[in-house]
Amino acid sequence: MAFVHLHVHSEYSLLDGACRIGSMMDRVQELGQKAIALTDHGVMYGTIDFYRAAKKAGIKPIIGCEVYVARRTRFDKVHGVDKEPYHLVLLCENEMGYRNLSYMVSLGFTEGFYNRPRVDMDLLREHHEGLIALSACLSGEIPRRLCAGDYSGAVEAARQMADIFGPDHFCIEIQNHRLPEEKQILPQLVRLARELELPLVATNDCHYLRREDAGMQEILTCIATNRTLQDGGRVGFATDEFYYKTTAEMQALFSAFPEA
Repeated sequence: MAFVHLHVHSEYSLLDGACRIGSMMDRVQELGQKAIALTDHGVMYGTIDFYRAAKKAGIKPIIGCEVYVARRTRFDKVHGVDKEPYHLVLLCENEMGYRNLSYMVSLGFTEGFYNRPRVDMDLLREHHEGLIALSACLSGEIPRRLCAGDYSGAVEAARQMADIFGPDHFCIEIQNHRLPEEKQILPQLVRLARELELPLVATNDCHYLRREDAGMQEILTCIATNRTLQDGGRVGFATDEFYYKTTAEMQALFSAFPEA
């Protein structure tokens, strides 16, 4: 079965993603992959450019977004309480999914904006049709609960998402960027997926195209955080594993989980 990257941040994840859309399609072709998703943080600015570039290159475009989900509702904006929303990856299955995702992302700005554009559980319940959800990176609700030692809370959060999207449309996402936290929760994510009979999906959180581009992403993070490389200490990601990996690299990383 061919591998497809389902968690990718382009230049439209402003000051965070360093994957330029044109170069991205060249990389997909170079690796012999047939499809790619776009999941920029909270926005869909890049959708049209992405769709056109993919079609021109003969690649299947999967339109998506890594949305920010408010911890309470999108209307709650209390300092210290509502600042850190959860991440959730949403992928369009069809035109209805595209309409629903566009609508939610728009309301994330016009109604939910607090530091970031935020959706909430009510919007997900009302506009889930045509969408496939992935549990996201370490900033997703389920990984965060597992990192905090709250397995039962993670199970409850997964059940809630499976109820909203359907058990075949909510996937438990596993990642391995050589981070200690990912290593810690990986067995628990797999256990949770098997217990609840949810699909398991292996992704790489792609923020740049090649390992050697990690420095470019670090510069973007410096701009975003008003720092310089001379300030000392690593800026941004703790490893240089957040690149667009080959199918062989992904298979090697997750060989213990062939069902993913």
